[in-house]
Amino acid sequence: MNGQQRAVVTVTLNPSLDRTLGVDELIPGEVNRASQVWLDAGGKGINVSRGLNQHGIPTVAVFPVGGADGRTLIAELADFALPVHPVQIDGATRSNVTLVDAKGSTTKINEPGPQLSEAELDAILDAVKSELPTAAWVVVAGSLPEGVPEAFLTRLAALAAGRGASYALDTSGAPLKAAVAAGGLAVVKPNTEELAELVGRELTTVGDVEAAAREVLSAGNEAVLVSLGSHGALLVTVAGMWWAGGDPLVPLSTVGAGDATLSGWLAADGAPSPERLRTAVAWGRAAVLLPGTEMPRPEHIDQAAVRMVADPDPSLTLKEL
Repeated sequence: MNGQQRAVVTVTLNPSLDRTLGVDELIPGEVNRASQVWLDAGGKGINVSRGLNQHGIPTVAVFPVGGADGRTLIAELADFALPVHPVQIDGATRSNVTLVDAKGSTTKINEPGPQLSEAELDAILDAVKSELPTAAWVVVAGSLPEGVPEAFLTRLAALAAGRGASYALDTSGAPLKAAVAAGGLAVVKPNTEELAELVGRELTTVGDVEAAAREVLSAGNEAVLVSLGSHGALLVTVAGMWWAGGDPLVPLSTVGAGDATLSGWLAADGAPSPERLRTAVAWGRAAVLLPGTEMPRPEHIDQAAVRMVADPDPSLTLKEL
C-alpha cells in the first residue's frame, strides 16, 4: 500500500486457540509423544491480520470470543501487539489440534466452534461498521460456525461496498457458493479442492482451474487467487492468468500458509497483478518454513525464489507446475 495507508479489517467468525504438536512419526492407534509444542491464536482472518501487522500494515481483527480459551486467545494476540476488536459471546472459543511429523506431514483436528445467536451476529456487524471509516479492505476468512446463515457474508459485503472498501473472501462450501453468486468480491481465495467443490467437477489441469475461475469471475467478481499447495498458486482475472511457484520446500508446518498467501496479496495492494501474485506466493512459501501457525516476518520473505509464468500451458496438470 502506498501513501496514506488505510486498514485491512479482518473478520474471523470461528476463531480458535491452535495447539500444534510436533512428533517424530505419527502412528495411529499408538501412544505418540510430542517433541515440540506450540500455542497460537488461530483462525484464518486472525492469521491474515497477524501477517500484515508484522509488516507494519494497518489492520484490525474482528472476531467473537468466549470462555477460558477465548481469554487465552486474546492474551496471545496481545503479545503480538495486534489491534483487535473482540465481540463477547456466550459460547466458548474452540480449540484446534495440529499434529506435524518430521517429514512435514500435517494432520488437523478442528472443533466445530460455538453457535452464534442473532444478537451476537448483529454485534459482530456493529463491530465491523465501527472499523469501516478507515478500512481499505474487509477480509472474511475461515469457516462459519453453527447458527451463521450464508446470507451473513453478503451482509458484510454490502457493508464494505457502502463504505468503498474492497471485499476479500476465503471460505468454502455453501457459504462460498452463495457469496460468489452474489458477486462484488474483489478477490476470492480458494484452494483447488474448494474451487472444485464450488463448480462441481474435478480440476486436474491448468485449463480446468482457469475455466472454473472464470465461472467465478462471470458472476461479477474481480479476481480468483487459487492456492495449489506445494505447486504454487494461479491468479485469474479478466485481464489474464499467471502462475507463481518455486523449488520444492520441506515444510515445518503447512497450517496458515494459505492465510499468509492472502496476507501477501493484500500487502501488495496497488501493484500490478503479476507482482501481487509473486508477493503472495513468497509469503506463503515463507510460512511453511515456520513452526505452528507462525506468520512470516519481513526477513523471511524471499521474492527472488518465486518464478512467474504468464498464461501457463492449459494442458499441464497441476502436479506438473
